[in-house]
Amino acid sequence: MSPYVIAEIGVNHEGDLDRAKSMIQSIAKSGAHAAKFQSYKADLLATSTSSPAYWDRTKEAASSQHELFQRWDTFGPKEYQALADECRNCGIDFMSTPFDLEAVDMVADISPVIKVASADLTNIPLLRRIGARGLPTIMSTGASRLDEIATGCAELKAAGAGQIALLHCVLNYPTLPADAQLAQIPLLQKTFGQDCVIGYSDHVKPDDDGSMPALEMAALMGAVVIEKHFTDDKSGVGNDHYHAMDEADCTAFMDKLAVYRDLYGSAERDISGEATAIKNARRRVVAARPLTAGTTLTENDLIALRSDDGIEIAHWDRVVGRSLAREVAGGTPLQWHDLS
Repeated sequence: MSPYVIAEIGVNHEGDLDRAKSMIQSIAKSGAHAAKFQSYKADLLATSTSSPAYWDRTKEAASSQHELFQRWDTFGPKEYQALADECRNCGIDFMSTPFDLEAVDMVADISPVIKVASADLTNIPLLRRIGARGLPTIMSTGASRLDEIATGCAELKAAGAGQIALLHCVLNYPTLPADAQLAQIPLLQKTFGQDCVIGYSDHVKPDDDGSMPALEMAALMGAVVIEKHFTDDKSGVGNDHYHAMDEADCTAFMDKLAVYRDLYGSAERDISGEATAIKNARRRVVAARPLTAGTTLTENDLIALRSDDGIEIAHWDRVVGRSLAREVAGGTPLQWHDLS
């Protein structure tokens, strides 16, 4: 009940380094554990002639992937190092998803973890370069078959990757609640849970009040890692603003996780906090009527009533058949010294 929460800025900074740093500060204030970016160059990611949009174009008007990616691919090693430094200064982890081989090496030098985007789960050269860096690796599984996920994991492991986390994900921007398919989380746990930790990467738009039931449900289902796009302007046009959380949303979610942790408690059985209830709510062995000394007790002589005194009802069979050592008034809880 303590998932690792990644707030993905991606390129919602829109090429503004100061804005990106400000968003890192907001993420740290919200209580999330990491700020994540996307490291790519459009020319190494998509063709300029045949990479059509697959997002909601009423929210992001770009007609091709190359057009959109080229808009915000200006950051290089210097900028990402500055962002990693800002994360460290704010006490959170820096991450970035690399989309080409050069980006893998740049990110691996400054990040404790490498992220594989859903669309690159079958990108064998990229997976091998990532695995060779030996870092823990998070891989989203959107639009992927189980056999493809298995192959992707095998490639990462064979190349030397550290611990692998698989994130259930749906590649619809935004994802409608009815399409979130959170039942895939236990499926991934059942299929890959022996070797991988399982989490969730979300594209469902927050509710109007900022709540994010998909994230809450994922946490309750045991997601170990949770990733959600982050913005400083949910009314922003294009990119991933329109389905992202902001600082207030993230803060509320982290606060709710703390409540859930308290509610969840410990898997170890501990009833020490219920001592008062044990003393007062449990039933005791009580004389059903006035009884004389020497009476051999039958079940008809006794009644189980709540009391904070007397022999607990759990010892009923040890009382029935015993003789009374003294006279007992009706309604009196029996004590062990009342028995001969």
